[in-house]
Amino acid sequence: MAVAASSPLRGILMKIASVAVFVGMQSCIKLAGSGMPSGQITFYRSAFAIVPILVYLAIRGDLRVAFQTNNPFGHLKRALIGVTSMMVGFYGLVLLPLPDAIAISYAMPLLAVVFAAVFLRETVRAYRWTAVFVGLIGVMIISWPKLTLFSEQGFGSAAATGAVAVLLSAGLGAAAMLQVRQLVREEKTATIVLFFSLTASVLSAFTWFFGWQVLSWQALGLMALAGFFGGLGQILLTESYRHADVSTVAPFEYTSIILGSVIAYLLFDEVPTTTTLAGAAIVVGAGIFIIYREHQLGLERRAARKAATPQG
Repeated sequence: MAVAASSPLRGILMKIASVAVFVGMQSCIKLAGSGMPSGQITFYRSAFAIVPILVYLAIRGDLRVAFQTNNPFGHLKRALIGVTSMMVGFYGLVLLPLPDAIAISYAMPLLAVVFAAVFLRETVRAYRWTAVFVGLIGVMIISWPKLTLFSEQGFGSAAATGAVAVLLSAGLGAAAMLQVRQLVREEKTATIVLFFSLTASVLSAFTWFFGWQVLSWQALGLMALAGFFGGLGQILLTESYRHADVSTVAPFEYTSIILGSVIAYLLFDEVPTTTTLAGAAIVVGAGIFIIYREHQLGLERRAARKAATPQG
C-alpha cells in the first residue's frame, strides 16, 4: 500500500498513542481490579472494547464484511488462547508493580520467535536466536528476585505469583500471535479483531458462575474505560501499520516502560527497581536488534526480487 511508506511520522505517532492508551488501560485495571476475578476483568476489557471497534469498522465501511468468515473454528481457537492469556496476565498485573508487569510481558515477542521456529518451521538464524536468548536472560533478571526462595517473602509471595502469571501470559500471547499469523492468510484484519472481541466477551462471561465481585460505580466506570482504551489501542495500532513499516514503528513499543514507570510513580507510588531497569534494558536491546535484523533481511529480499525481475 502506497500510504504505508509515505507517512512514517504519522505511523510513529499513532504507535506511541496506542502504547499510551494501552498503558492507560492497564492503569485503570490496577486501580479497579484489586480483588476482582481475572475473568470478570477480561469480560469488561473485551465487551467495552467492541464499541470503538464497531465505530471504527463502520467509518471504514468494513462493518458488513467483518462478520463474514470461512474459519470460525480458527477464530475460536485464537480466542481461547487469547482469553486465557488475558486472564492470567490481568491476574499478574494486579499483583505486580506496573513497570515490572510491562517489562516481563516483553517476553512475548521473543517467545513468538521460538514458537514460530518450532511449530511453523520458520527459519531462524543465529543472530535472532542469540537475541532471543539474551532477551530472555533480561526477563529472568527482572523476574528472579520475585521467584527466588531467598527473597524476603519467598516463592509463594504475591510478587512471585504475579511474575509467573505474566510470564505464562506472555507464552500464551506468543501462541496467539502464531494463530493470528495463520488466520491472516485467509481472513480480513477487521474480521480477526471483531471476532476476537466478541468471542472473548462470551467466553469470559461464563466465569460469572464462579463468582464475580459486585462493583462500585467508580470501579465499573474504570473497567468500562479500560475496555474502551483496549479497543482504541487496537485501532491505533492497526492504523500505525498502515502509515509506516512494521520495523519503523515496532521499537516504539518500548516507550511503554517509560510511560508505565511515570504512571506507576504518580498513581501507585511504585518505583522500578534496579533489576527491573537493567533487565528491561537488556530485553529492549534484544527486541530492537531482532527488529533491525528483520528490516535488513526484508531489504535483502526486496533487492533480490528486484534483481530477478526481467528488465525491458
